[in-house]
Amino acid sequence: MAWFCNHYQCARCGYDWTDEWSCTCEDDCPHCGFRHMTPYNSDDLTKLIEDRDGAFVVLRSPNTAQHQPDYREIAEFPTREQAEAYLANTNRV
Repeated sequence: MAWFCNHYQCARCGYDWTDEWSCTCEDDCPHCGFRHMTPYNSDDLTKLIEDRDGAFVVLRSPNTAQHQPDYREIAEFPTREQAEAYLANTNRV
């Protein structure tokens, strides 16, 4: 399942916040309660590269994820560059 970090700014009070979710959906301001704010930006977190003790692990949020990304390891590389190339050149992840 896709996973996003959505960035919001309240049109009423100007409060900035982020919220992670499986879509780029509207949210209510946690500061003043103003409703239905659309994200002004979203970071796609569906696939990530994590540094683990010198290895670079490629993670993906599976289609079975619901309220959390539930990341699964799909590959491991000795360099970040190799991990990034893997993500850039494969359609299966």
